[in-house]
Amino acid sequence: MSERYETHEHDVLVIGAGGAGLRAAIEALAGGAKVGIVCKSLLGKAHTVMAEGGIAAAMANVDAADDWRRHFADTMRGGKFLNNWRMAQLHAQEAPDRVRELEQWGALFDRTDDGRILQRAFGGHTFRRLCHVGDRTGLEMIRTLQDRGVHLGIDVYMECAITRLLKDGDRVHGAFGYWREHGRFVVFRAKSVILATGGIGKAWRITSNSWEYTGDGMALAYDAGAELLDMEFVQFHPTGMVWPPGVQGLLVTEAVRGEGGVLRNKDGERFMKRYDPEKLDLSTRDVVARAIYTEVKEGRGTEHGGAYLDISQMPADYVIRKLPSMYHQFKELADVDITKGPMEVGPTCHYMMGGVRVDAETGQATVPGLFAAGEAAAGLHGANRLGGNSLSDLLVFGRRAGAAAARHAGGAGASSAGDSGQIEEASRELLAPFERSSGEGPYDIHRDLQETMQNLVGIFRDKDDLKRGLEEIGKLKERLARVKVEGSRLFNPGWHLARDLKSMLTVAEAVATSALAREESRGAHSRTDYPQSSPVWAKQNNVIVREGGAMKLSQRPVAPMPDELAALLSDKK
Repeated sequence: MSERYETHEHDVLVIGAGGAGLRAAIEALAGGAKVGIVCKSLLGKAHTVMAEGGIAAAMANVDAADDWRRHFADTMRGGKFLNNWRMAQLHAQEAPDRVRELEQWGALFDRTDDGRILQRAFGGHTFRRLCHVGDRTGLEMIRTLQDRGVHLGIDVYMECAITRLLKDGDRVHGAFGYWREHGRFVVFRAKSVILATGGIGKAWRITSNSWEYTGDGMALAYDAGAELLDMEFVQFHPTGMVWPPGVQGLLVTEAVRGEGGVLRNKDGERFMKRYDPEKLDLSTRDVVARAIYTEVKEGRGTEHGGAYLDISQMPADYVIRKLPSMYHQFKELADVDITKGPMEVGPTCHYMMGGVRVDAETGQATVPGLFAAGEAAAGLHGANRLGGNSLSDLLVFGRRAGAAAARHAGGAGASSAGDSGQIEEASRELLAPFERSSGEGPYDIHRDLQETMQNLVGIFRDKDDLKRGLEEIGKLKERLARVKVEGSRLFNPGWHLARDLKSMLTVAEAVATSALAREESRGAHSRTDYPQSSPVWAKQNNVIVREGGAMKLSQRPVAPMPDELAALLSDKK
């Protein structure tokens, strides 16, 4: 095997080089492991840079009454109590230290007058809690973590796509993939593998996500026998660009509303008073996204089918200082000066609350040797994620997964050479589209998948649409089995997409299957045929696993919360 394929050996292999992957790699290095990190794109181009508004951490620099207990309670309420309570507790308790650590490593945060890290308001958070760098916080995080990781000695493999996890009996012991540039295959042998691959947005037509977001980590875990949790919960960010068409879905940070932006319909009405009269524009993302969708559907939308988001009532220099990226984004892409007039915004597929089921303390999946962190993992956010919790999630659980993976590698003994049959099968699967004499290309299949998910598994769902969606996904899987790719393996985007479609269709089926089963509306999952929340479904999570080559769905009871934490949720003060 080693002679036929390029082979690299590490104690810990991290798949994904966003905030979670980099933080995990740094911690695994600190644990004495030899670490490799693989990314589908270029180092520094992770989707973490799109998380612009800030890092949620109860540091109490602006609002002295804030503490981890309030942050925990906000996270649980935002997630409609389906969250893994232990993950929510650890996240709230450890986020401030992770932010201070980032600062010590060189992150340059905005400051209060007395020199502390400045914090801003965000939807669903009781206090001003988001530590930020203008509206470019994710970019600063990636810059800081990347510099530290490279300095410490992480081996980085860029533009490399992983297509299969390799197993030695029941445990994961490596991965197989190919170099996107020239198409040659590569084998990574590792005692621990961490999935930090992000979300699934490219399965929808309107999305804030870039081309890398094709659900790879969740599909890899599923194929390896790991469990997926609560896959029905897909977050539609309420504010993406809607015009011009070429930038439709591009994220408009929640920081615009956090800094005083107001939502209005075409009649100039501040419509959020109908949907959340207490929190208005700073309501949670699921509520605001459904509100904008409803305004448009009922004929009160803007010219291009969205809502107006207006911050022009604030001083121009304040807007440019606080929201420099948004100012330039709208000026350059839409010819709109946000200091003088409103932006047009609408819901866009943004984030996955579901993902690989992991242990709260370690990030270990249900398959030995496999770990997950960040958006690829489930549990922390429950039915709906609060803005800003994603970046602190990456730091807190990236660190925990990295430390646990290093410990596991230290006790795993010698890495097995593995079963060469797995590698041969994976290579044959990748080459099959080149060998077919007939068949359709991957682009039409991708377009039809995006239309199916957008129209049938979107913001509002019902039984008939979800059943039709599953039927369409089944047909698309049959079409993918006959897909044909032209040309060579060199620089071949059609080939890359054909492989990505396998992941997207797996995850799309898991989302639609879980959504059909959950007969209630909760958080980001809204059923028009079951508009109320159910006391039965309030106490169970959906679990997806592969059995006998087929997708099996079951329910798992939500773990009971300790009394002292439950008491925090009943405190109305």
